[in-house]
Amino acid sequence: MAPRWSEAGKHLGQVQDVQWSVRVIDAESREELLAVSPDLMLPTASVGKLLLLIEVARQLESGEWAPDTPLPRSPEDAVNDSGLWQHLTADELSVHDLATLVGVLSDNYATNVLLRAVGLEAVSTVTKTLGLQQTRLNDSVRDGRGAEHPPTLSVGTARELTRLMADLHADTALSPSVSARVLGWLEAGADLSMVAQPLGLDPLAHAGGDRGIRLWHKTGTDEGTRADVGLVSGPDATLVYAVLARWEPTGPDRRDAVLHAMHAVGVAVRDAVGLR
Repeated sequence: MAPRWSEAGKHLGQVQDVQWSVRVIDAESREELLAVSPDLMLPTASVGKLLLLIEVARQLESGEWAPDTPLPRSPEDAVNDSGLWQHLTADELSVHDLATLVGVLSDNYATNVLLRAVGLEAVSTVTKTLGLQQTRLNDSVRDGRGAEHPPTLSVGTARELTRLMADLHADTALSPSVSARVLGWLEAGADLSMVAQPLGLDPLAHAGGDRGIRLWHKTGTDEGTRADVGLVSGPDATLVYAVLARWEPTGPDRRDAVLHAMHAVGVAVRDAVGLR
């Protein structure tokens, strides 16, 4: 293991009381550069919305929906936390615009409207088609989870999620058109707090590239969970990463230590892709 990856692995190992599932690979050769429990299934919070976006893209490409088809929101879709739509007055948006809100801002309201339209069963089916066995979207987004609900929004492993992102890069996640559409929704992702932080990109203006770097990624945040899955392309290499962290939310808050370790992985990614 090269020194940059050894240093990142050391930072991950120093965080107490945290479960990690981590993997970094070369997007072209799929050579594994860093791995820490890559087959450990952990909660992934909003990362599971990536599977919803793939199914939305599939339905758009099959003609089941048109990108400009308007979808209304209803009180049953309402949920707090991440997103912009809850602050807007528009009561309907197009399928494309909703998917963009999910990809860029992880919009919970938009997620629930899209999921109601395409169906959780359809998302589960496409997940199996993609060959994913431990990675799945379990439910809609909820302000609170009772005993009757799945305990987490989504789960996954670093191995499966890096393979999925590499397939999107290779245009083989269902089809080239589906892959391209999903990456288009991810390229302006505004949450740069995790692995992407050391890239120093403009959080509001990096779609299409910034500092000679392109980033497509999806993050997830919940109590006791931080997850970041992405594709980074620079002058020297294109890498895929998945960094999933889980700690007991009723115990000591490990957020700062977890983010520090995620940044260490980001530094190694930054150096490897050739940020000047």
